[in-house]
Amino acid sequence: MNETAGLNYDVYDQDADLNDDSSPAGVRAQLDKDPGEVAAMFNSVARRYDMMNALASGGMDHVWLRALRTAIDGKPGEEILDLAAGTGASAAAIAAGGARVTACDLSEGMIAIGRARHPEISFVQGDATNLQFEDATFDAVTMSYGLRNISDPERALREMARVTKPGGRLVICEFSHPTDPIFSRLYRIHQMVVMPTLARLVSSDDVAYDYLVETIQSWPDQITVGQMIARSGWESVEYRNLTGGIVALHRARRAQ
Repeated sequence: MNETAGLNYDVYDQDADLNDDSSPAGVRAQLDKDPGEVAAMFNSVARRYDMMNALASGGMDHVWLRALRTAIDGKPGEEILDLAAGTGASAAAIAAGGARVTACDLSEGMIAIGRARHPEISFVQGDATNLQFEDATFDAVTMSYGLRNISDPERALREMARVTKPGGRLVICEFSHPTDPIFSRLYRIHQMVVMPTLARLVSSDDVAYDYLVETIQSWPDQITVGQMIARSGWESVEYRNLTGGIVALHRARRAQ
């Protein structure tokens, strides 16, 4: 275990064997995660996305956001890239510490909502697997709940490394797998019963949440994701489970 700022993280052994309502409803991506389909799906849920997140997580999304902000530890004057920034909630939280944050997302609908809600944040549209930024531009890069929606996550992680300064920071906040078997079964019931019900009642596109649940269930566990990060130009890789492993907070440093 490694303790940083009073928070416990599990450190990977990197030498181990690395084995808006204007959009049409009923839009969902497939598990091959074609970028056009993913963007269209998020366009369709943009207006109520944050409200649905709060309801589906029982308000824990705000707890996870505070953990992300603490982990990224943005300082005044730093340049931070927030990928899969959505409507800008994470970017605004990070910017509150004084850092200059660029919010990047694939979805035009999400960006439109974000610009209206957070005019102080710079939003750009972009694909995490082919970033438009110069090498070594940012002091830190972060992504929340977006890595599992990318068809080639290791390519995206390499792009994140490319645009980060040597020694710069990476924080990935992503859904993961609870470690306790009983809690894991309860969480599966929540995914299969509670989330679809909430999506039908609240979301502007309930079928999109079928895809989102499927991507959570098929996403690899914390250790495997850490190995993926370590293969992609990052070192000092570690993770911290949030809410019993429903979410994992992964941290790393750009190789010098």
